[in-house]
Amino acid sequence: METNIYKNLLEKINNGKRAVVVTTLDNIHNDISSSQNKILFTQESLIEYGKTSNFDEIIYEKAKYALETGNLQFIKVSEEKTYLIEPYFPEPNLIVLGGGHIAKPLVEFGAKAGFSVTVIDDRPSFANKQRFPDAENVICESFEKCFDLINLNESSFVVIVTRGHRHDMDCLRQTLKYNTSYVGMIGSKRRVRGVMDQLLSEGYSEEKLNKVNAPIGLEIGAVTPEEIAFSIISQVIQYRRLVDRSTGLMKTSKTNWPEFDRDVLTKLSKEENTSKAVITIVSAKGSVPRKEGAKMLIGSQGEILGSIGGGCSEGEVINTARYMLRNNIAYQTEKIDMTGDVAEEAGMVCGGIMNVVIERFDF
Repeated sequence: METNIYKNLLEKINNGKRAVVVTTLDNIHNDISSSQNKILFTQESLIEYGKTSNFDEIIYEKAKYALETGNLQFIKVSEEKTYLIEPYFPEPNLIVLGGGHIAKPLVEFGAKAGFSVTVIDDRPSFANKQRFPDAENVICESFEKCFDLINLNESSFVVIVTRGHRHDMDCLRQTLKYNTSYVGMIGSKRRVRGVMDQLLSEGYSEEKLNKVNAPIGLEIGAVTPEEIAFSIISQVIQYRRLVDRSTGLMKTSKTNWPEFDRDVLTKLSKEENTSKAVITIVSAKGSVPRKEGAKMLIGSQGEILGSIGGGCSEGEVINTARYMLRNNIAYQTEKIDMTGDVAEEAGMVCGGIMNVVIERFDF
């Protein structure tokens, strides 16, 4: 039985893996559903595939670039053939170990910066939703047992700010067992040095310990809890955008975290044996409501899930998608112009141009 590529995609993302979906859009066979023309890669499988197949070198490099940068690629290689190369990154998770005075503003800043935040403390008066309304998850559990309740992976950013030296060390020991994007631990230089010496004596590798940001945060002269939280979240963002996860070194260009429509992907992952039209923004210029990678789904019965920005122009694309479903058309591209007179006549506050691809997906 044919495997649903979006089901596999969600499994990879839920395990903290970045992935890229390469779709071949073929004008000659424009009655074939795009579900038959998609290949899913993680970074590891892309490298392996490139070694063993006749994969087009240009497409291989573009897929690799998309995985590294988060930038969607829409490549026309001939009049007949175009490739849509979509990177998918897991939602970044900020894990705050400790619910004290620094954690409170840190959770707020992290949520506003686009992280899904989990805060953990072993004291009920500190680990509760009232204290941390911006947190996605608040866990009241010991620092020894809490790691069984969270999924630390490559999209996790771990901040250790517990109330005591012993708890900090216990948390660091546990965290170092996982491959995370960031680890930071609070403490003075003297105290941090003591922790590192102790863990070295226990057999932890110097290479792994050198990747721990301790003392935590960017050096901005922070004093108050809010200032310290600013310095920490700034460093976390720096690691999210500018640090190569494999080497720990600064990159020359920042990573774009692509638009991620989990509800749409979840719907596509279900085996319903129906046709759907998938609308994806492939380029965007100017002041547009959503960016490259944003998706909307049109069902065969007219149902709509997701949005590419709303307004009259979205309505035109919906009509095109429904026409394609009725007439068994596999894909089509469309330009949405929200500039000048077009935007003014439609009453839109945005002023930009979006190009979208509309695919028929059967599963």
